Amino acid sequence: MNTPVKPTGNRVIIFDTTLRDGEQSPGATMTHDEKLEIASMLDEMGVDVIEAGFPIASDGDFAAVSDIAKNADRATICGLARANLKDIDRCWEAVKHAKSPRIHTFIGTSPLHRAIPNLTRDEMAERIHETVTHARNLCDNVQWSPMDATRTEWDYLARTVEIAIKAGATTINIPDTVGYTAPNESAELIRRLIAEVPGADEIIFATHCHNDLGLATANSLAAVEGGARQIECTINGLGERAGNTALEEVVMALKVRHDIMPFTTGVDSRKLMAISRRVASVSGFPVQFNKAIVGKNAFAHESGIHQDGMLKNAETFEIMRPEDVGLSETSLVMGKHSGRAALRSKMKELGYELADNQLADVFVRFKALADRKKEVFDDDLIALMQDEERQAEDRIKVERLRVVCGTDGPQEAELTLTIDGEAKSSEATGDGPVDAAFNAVKALVPHSATLQLYQVSAVTEGTDAQATVTVRMEEDGRIVSGQSADTDTVVASVRAYVNALNRLLMRRERGGTDGREISYKDVG
Repeated sequence: MNTPVKPTGNRVIIFDTTLRDGEQSPGATMTHDEKLEIASMLDEMGVDVIEAGFPIASDGDFAAVSDIAKNADRATICGLARANLKDIDRCWEAVKHAKSPRIHTFIGTSPLHRAIPNLTRDEMAERIHETVTHARNLCDNVQWSPMDATRTEWDYLARTVEIAIKAGATTINIPDTVGYTAPNESAELIRRLIAEVPGADEIIFATHCHNDLGLATANSLAAVEGGARQIECTINGLGERAGNTALEEVVMALKVRHDIMPFTTGVDSRKLMAISRRVASVSGFPVQFNKAIVGKNAFAHESGIHQDGMLKNAETFEIMRPEDVGLSETSLVMGKHSGRAALRSKMKELGYELADNQLADVFVRFKALADRKKEVFDDDLIALMQDEERQAEDRIKVERLRVVCGTDGPQEAELTLTIDGEAKSSEATGDGPVDAAFNAVKALVPHSATLQLYQVSAVTEGTDAQATVTVRMEEDGRIVSGQSADTDTVVASVRAYVNALNRLLMRRERGGTDGREISYKDVG
């Protein structure tokens, strides 16, 4: 087993929890293969620790963590476990195959969280000692977290941290579970724990910040200045409620402001854009246009003053280069006369390695798109590729759609779907073409899911732009998202709706308990 080495100097460990905390975002469920793909990208990018999932949550989660552990090349693979022996044993069974495994166990220590399992302070202290000791007997690399640490009484937080250290925890993570704290408090809390808790200078302190007040990244960086040497984060800040500290923000902040934050990471920032786009695609959570680092507008300039300055010297209005995060300097090089070799080269530049059969499929769709659009931009190609990946293993696929719309209603839709290889057709009416088309889908695939979100955004500019449609649906507590892009907004809408239904079918088939439904009360 690998005993973790305490980082020296200013090296900061990057702990990515996209596949665990990120997937807990309602509707962000990923397939087994998608999890393995994202884990591989994280590993290649240089992330130090990948929290691959919550093994006790379901057989699917266990299988994903186990397979990620077996395939990881460089990263430590971590699984999450509640403070009970069954969880910890199950976690170890999943991560033990890794070259460098880690068990992460936690319990809520604040008064609000102590009330859930109805444990006294002493009973909880005994449970922490018992479970951390058990985890350490299985694995040399054990992380312990006092959930809701920032709202835990100082004396009790210090006591429980000391117990966990004595029981064998090698990393102590201090979570700001509800995004409550402020940067000065975050730094001072870590600083005080290191100074006052016996044994604190022998272990690694970590920080896990949520973004409820928009302070997650600031709090994480402040904690590092206070002495933490591990930051927990997710791609695109994905996570519960308002999300987590965003990995791309942390990495670039440390790179750009090395003058006042002289800390280093092993993450290759040039791969940030590629993994950001992929996570957005598989999770169904599009990146907001003005998102720092990876948003569509992060390197866009409209103001005349800004454009003039950029033409003279890009540094006047950009503190980093687009290529630093994996963006190409040019965005328009493809058209209807471009060949397969050019498409393969362009897709590789955008982060997609295409096998010959993949290239053949994508090339057909690229040509169809190029015939409909005068100019094919990078974002068009990315949307096309993401759509191809989303539909690759779908049980339900859109074969044909025809709608009749206008001022005279009701609007009509004629639809043909392929369901498990069999073509089925229906006709329906509705209040608008999208409503009519969705009704036609429901006639072929009956379900009780309610539509919670329907959102349309243009991929690029112009009246011939592709529209990206995102839908979110809920059925019996299961929340799924779907996404698709097309120059025809109604077609994109139906494909997104069908994509969500495919995810719903997957969730139904998975069965059992999933990570969002598992009870944190079960600490006994």
